[in-house]
Amino acid sequence: MPLTTTRISPDWPCQVKSPGTYDWERSAVKWLRELVPARYAGYPALLRHPVLLARHAQIQVQHELRVARTALQTARADLPRLGLPESVIEHTIKLYLAELGQLQHIARSVRAVTEALTERGAAGR
Repeated sequence: MPLTTTRISPDWPCQVKSPGTYDWERSAVKWLRELVPARYAGYPALLRHPVLLARHAQIQVQHELRVARTALQTARADLPRLGLPESVIEHTIKLYLAELGQLQHIARSVRAVTEALTERGAAGR
């Protein structure tokens, strides 16, 4: 089986071995499983078809991005009604901003892994 020629992007997750190296798909599956709810991570179809797992991880991360954006957009209006002090509200807003940045990076990483898995699948046909 030929090795893939996928270039590793700056967003490539450090937990995943380089495409084409020994056991790289296994490391990709392990990393992707951490991104989906535990009940999905055990479904045989997702484990047998890493690109399917990657697709689900992409959907999951996009959903988490929407949630974090909503939490950020509504924080100033909703959190004071909960009786939280301004310092906690400001800290929470910073937390949401940091989480958005983290999730955006994860989304790019999932795309990079998905592309490599897709290339590998196309090369194996």
